[in-house]
Amino acid sequence: MIERLEPVRAAEQFINLHYPHCQAALLAGSVVRKEATAASDLDIVIFDQTIKSSYRSSHVEDGWPIEVFVHSMESYKEFFQSDCVRGRPSMPNMVAEGLILKDHGELNAIRKEAQALLDKGPDPWDKETLKLKRYFLTDALEDLTGSTSRQEDLFIASTLLIQLSDFILRTNHQWSGDSKWLMRALKRFDPGLAAELAGAFDLFFRNGEKEAIVELTERILNPYGGLLFDGFSIGKPSS
Repeated sequence: MIERLEPVRAAEQFINLHYPHCQAALLAGSVVRKEATAASDLDIVIFDQTIKSSYRSSHVEDGWPIEVFVHSMESYKEFFQSDCVRGRPSMPNMVAEGLILKDHGELNAIRKEAQALLDKGPDPWDKETLKLKRYFLTDALEDLTGSTSRQEDLFIASTLLIQLSDFILRTNHQWSGDSKWLMRALKRFDPGLAAELAGAFDLFFRNGEKEAIVELTERILNPYGGLLFDGFSIGKPSS
């Protein structure tokens, strides 16, 4: 087993070797939040005015898997915006929470910009988006209740879990997330509801019981008009 350098030292060594002339650099991710596991990597954000376009690359050095996110002093703004539009502010989070490893004076303003976006929260869904999300949840729930194939059930339930989690967060003006970040966002918003959601789907994946999922999905949708199928359309011209 390769012995790892201490994470901050490994990140500094990586930056000095690959980006010695960058204007600023941050170490973000689980090692900064003190949540690192044996499988954790180093997330490094680089600001380098000499690059022509943003990019992301992966490396293994000093025993660490390393994900590096490289931006110019202007290109990061596009990523801030796109992350916020999709409701998953990955880059603003990394910049706001990251440990500064190098700074020529530019980072303070960028970090304030990131934090302001996080504090503002995502834009609310408009009426058409809300209808679309209700319809897709209804469709997935009906697929699950009507399915007689355990193999297909697994995929339907997985889709429904992600869609329902996202719906809960976005309708409550909360940032969403991907993968493990979705559950972490739910726990921050409402630990009790997060536990109920996990319990309902755990019960299904263990025993095939669907009733708790059905009850929870219907309850979450009810304040927004409930299940939606009859009369829904996409792209139909108005008469």
